Amino acid sequence: MSTELLDPFILKNYLVTEWKHACAILQSDFPNEWKDINDLLKKFRLKKSWIVEPGGRKSQVSSNIDSFLYKKGWIEKEFKTKITVDESSIDSPTHKVDCYKNRVALEIEWNNKDPFFDRDLNNFRLLFDLRAISIGVIITRADELQEIFDELGRGDSYGASTTHWSKLIPRIEGGGGAGCPILIFGITKKLYDKNS
Repeated sequence: MSTELLDPFILKNYLVTEWKHACAILQSDFPNEWKDINDLLKKFRLKKSWIVEPGGRKSQVSSNIDSFLYKKGWIEKEFKTKITVDESSIDSPTHKVDCYKNRVALEIEWNNKDPFFDRDLNNFRLLFDLRAISIGVIITRADELQEIFDELGRGDSYGASTTHWSKLIPRIEGGGGAGCPILIFGITKKLYDKNS
């Protein structure tokens, strides 16, 4: 695996796995996006205030990651796809990718229902097959964070059927993303800042 190419801080503080040599491809073919992702992950801390305050449409975790990348030129992107047979075309839209830049698609799955992983992986597969993206990246949470949520009285908001590491890995290993190279990061307790 080429995950050893990542910054040592990331390897120490995140769960990391890859599919189809994603790290090597990202580092060699997309150096600017590689740098952005490394910079993001080195700077990110999970603030206690983000957990204890009730969420809205978008969590503060997702907003923090999005805003960091948007400042670096990443965008939320919806791809306009369609199927054409002879002279007849049917729109076949994909869902929006949270963060996109130069053929790299990044999704943040902090606390959605776990079928959102299926949606993301299917989207990566389709967009890769259509040559619209070259790499898919997912940032989610490590299972161990449940202990912190329980201690803070927020455990019920982060249930077993929501997006977290052990719900994603079997989908990746089962080929959910097909041929698309995928890089996955799990936010661990080491990144938790109880004083903010």
